[in-house]
Amino acid sequence: MLSGLNHLTLAVTDLERSVRFYHERLHLKLDATWDTGAYLSLPGLWLCLSLDPLRESMPAADYTHYAFTVEAADFTALVAQLRAAGVQEWRDNRSEGASFYFLDPDGHKLEAHVGDLASRLEACRNKPYAGMKFYP
Repeated sequence: MLSGLNHLTLAVTDLERSVRFYHERLHLKLDATWDTGAYLSLPGLWLCLSLDPLRESMPAADYTHYAFTVEAADFTALVAQLRAAGVQEWRDNRSEGASFYFLDPDGHKLEAHVGDLASRLEACRNKPYAGMKFYP
């Protein structure tokens, strides 16, 4: 039986650049590095960066992305800091809660989001998506 998400591994083309981005820009804790990888973390997240020359630095066309929680009080400053650093945005926010959608140096789609599953479900109960059903 699954009990949670264990870790997330992202293929990167320039390990040092990606470590700087996730550690210095997004403030993930740097736990370990080696020649072809790094471990970083946030409470409840173990992120592995893995050097992979096959990774293409173009964002995928689909909606797959990785969302990080940001407190409402920190959201505006984080967005300003990322924009000042020239981080590329890939989408406008279209859902409940403040969100900023941006790319990492390898084109992985990321999101900084204010809110959680409970706030999303509450918003959806007030304005459900087409065909939406709720379960106990």
